[in-house]
Amino acid sequence: MASVISSFTFKEFCPLYYLLNAIPTKIQKGFRSIVVYLTALDTNEDYIAVGSSIGMLYLYCRHLNHMKKYNFEGKNESITVVKLLNCFDDLVAVGTVSGKIAIFQLVSSLPGRNKQLRRFNVSGFHKSSITALAWSPNGMKLF
Repeated sequence: MASVISSFTFKEFCPLYYLLNAIPTKIQKGFRSIVVYLTALDTNEDYIAVGSSIGMLYLYCRHLNHMKKYNFEGKNESITVVKLLNCFDDLVAVGTVSGKIAIFQLVSSLPGRNKQLRRFNVSGFHKSSITALAWSPNGMKLF
């Protein structure tokens, strides 16, 4: 008997207007107006992380329906990649066009967990753009 292989197509259940409307399309820097491009995306069951061309990370919590913004300090470097990890702590790794990496340890409402946002910078290892990031299964290493 031949087995039937069904193909799955990912479909958008509903438009993500609530998410896109929370992200500005332009920012004002002095007298200049700068267009904001969305440059990186990662999702898991708890969050949607979006990187931008102005160095801003937008993190949407799916459970609370709330958007938070995290700034990549320094120049407005374009974020090239974001990678979420849902482990003991929720972590977000962010890579930029200049080779900088930042890891954000997110706030958790659970007892005994992180009560304030922590940020860890990784710099000096890469001279060119970060194009991909991957967490080890236990979250101890970032590749």
